[in-house]
Amino acid sequence: MTYCIAIHVNEGLAFLSDSRTNAGVDQLSTYSKMFTFGVSGERSIVILTAGNLATTQAVIKTIRKNIADSEQENLLSVGSMDAAAAHVGQLNFEQQSKQVNQAAGSSLDISATFIVGGQIKGSMPELFLVYAEGNFIAATEQTPYQQIGEVKYGKPILDRIITPDTPLRNAALCGLVSMDSTMRSNATVGPPIEILLYQRDSFRLQTRIRYERDDPYFLSLRRAWERELARSFSALPPLVLN
Repeated sequence: MTYCIAIHVNEGLAFLSDSRTNAGVDQLSTYSKMFTFGVSGERSIVILTAGNLATTQAVIKTIRKNIADSEQENLLSVGSMDAAAAHVGQLNFEQQSKQVNQAAGSSLDISATFIVGGQIKGSMPELFLVYAEGNFIAATEQTPYQQIGEVKYGKPILDRIITPDTPLRNAALCGLVSMDSTMRSNATVGPPIEILLYQRDSFRLQTRIRYERDDPYFLSLRRAWERELARSFSALPPLVLN
């Protein structure tokens, strides 16, 4: 399994992803789920992936091939982020259709979902969740984030903290706490954790951070969050039993 988050605030976009693809008893496998595309000064696009690894790898490979071959429609030629999400959705649908035909009769789940976010010059930053069927939805002011993968454990902190006015660094910090909460409850989500920050109108993907399991900052953040949660719980009004 996996967990990826993308957050849209007024200052820009924050992207976070884990890297675990397998969590067997005696083997852990990791694979980056964050991919970047862009033209400096003109567009910056980030894709996060979740689901069947063969499907997501094939979609990313096709995206790169379309760019390399200067296909009429590719991520570096589309005119809007809506079109970018539609392009990824179409490739996802086509790839899954191929996998279904190749694995006829198999119970293997070949579905995949994507988050596509970024900015193309002349428009505002945008964020989309692309479903396995190829359709997509945009983040809104009411729900300024998207999640894919193991979403349930880390959602409450996002709902309580994130608003469009949240500073970009704080949004990334909230996302990191959301990631840690998910890792605490689900062993199939794990490090390395990748974070990428995109500053609105910069058209550059500059700030990218990778946290390993034993990273001192990540460990201190985990301890601080657990400590403050326990302190807040102890300060709650006592339960009234009438």
